[in-house]
Amino acid sequence: MRKRTLRLIGAVGSLALASSLVACAGSSSDTSAPLSNAVNASDAKHPEWSKYTFTIGDNGGDGSQQLAKVTGVFANAPYEVKFARFTYGPPLVQAAASGDIDLGSVGDVPPITGAAKEYGFKVVAVNRSLTPTQSNENIIVPKGSQLKTAADLKGKKIAVPQGSSAHGLALNALKSVGLTPKDVKLVFLDPAAGATAFNTGKVDAWSIWNPQSAIAVKNGARILVKGLPPIDQTSSYYVASDKSLNDKTKRAALTDVLKRLSREFAWAVRNPDKYAQALAKEQGIPLADAKASVAAYSNRVTPVEKPDIELEQKLADAFLDAGQITKKVDVPSIVDNLLPAGYDSSKLKGTS
Repeated sequence: MRKRTLRLIGAVGSLALASSLVACAGSSSDTSAPLSNAVNASDAKHPEWSKYTFTIGDNGGDGSQQLAKVTGVFANAPYEVKFARFTYGPPLVQAAASGDIDLGSVGDVPPITGAAKEYGFKVVAVNRSLTPTQSNENIIVPKGSQLKTAADLKGKKIAVPQGSSAHGLALNALKSVGLTPKDVKLVFLDPAAGATAFNTGKVDAWSIWNPQSAIAVKNGARILVKGLPPIDQTSSYYVASDKSLNDKTKRAALTDVLKRLSREFAWAVRNPDKYAQALAKEQGIPLADAKASVAAYSNRVTPVEKPDIELEQKLADAFLDAGQITKKVDVPSIVDNLLPAGYDSSKLKGTS
């Protein structure tokens, strides 16, 4: 049977979806790749999966696409995979809801804003930071800025990608010093437009993640607020399409996709130099900038647990209270674990 390829979203520009959809064939025979014989990624052979092509949402160039090539982790998979690049999380969640992608990783806020819009998707796993004392996103200010604390943001312009994890960081940072979004001017810009506004002095601060934050700091910017607990989560979340989850056979195959993705990232954590090379190539940034971001990208994949749900519910309620969403979100209703209890990608064998 010919493999079925899922379509991409038609309105590419309006959804900030990058232009390329790159295939990573499951039939690859590159045995030199370290994970090309990843037999442990699946419990058994499933010829019935051969009809599927899964589209994986690559959020901002997290290295997943390049790592798949380097590691060969999908080389012996009975299905095929493709990667669709997104500049940030909200359009990725929308794509999962419409069935244009099957699986993708986003920050803590996009599932909330997506659920508030009643999109059809579920949160299926967690990316937990292995370096929880290092922030993956920050509120930064330009070189020479007189702002010293979050309280100094009152009355200032803050560039924020709307509905992203950085939006949540900005909201919680303001709340921590008794401010609300009404006390500042949130300028909603996608990451590329935010960089331009920040670099040209059109905003006073920018809430953004790595590598953009790390690159800006390298060029003289200063971190005003770090994206660390209790202000910010250091975890991110995998979301999946209801269309894939509700089909029993396809759901089982999608679970295998997720396990293989977790395996490639476990390998990347144990091979940081090669991970940095993959990030540099995928994002088109200097290797030195990629190396500065690797620690913040180091995660382990696990099922969603009760404390994660509680943190997400608290964040969802904060967004509702601040008027950033108009519908109450019941987080437990959008959680559907794909991975078995106790699964932890950092403990997988054969990924060193």
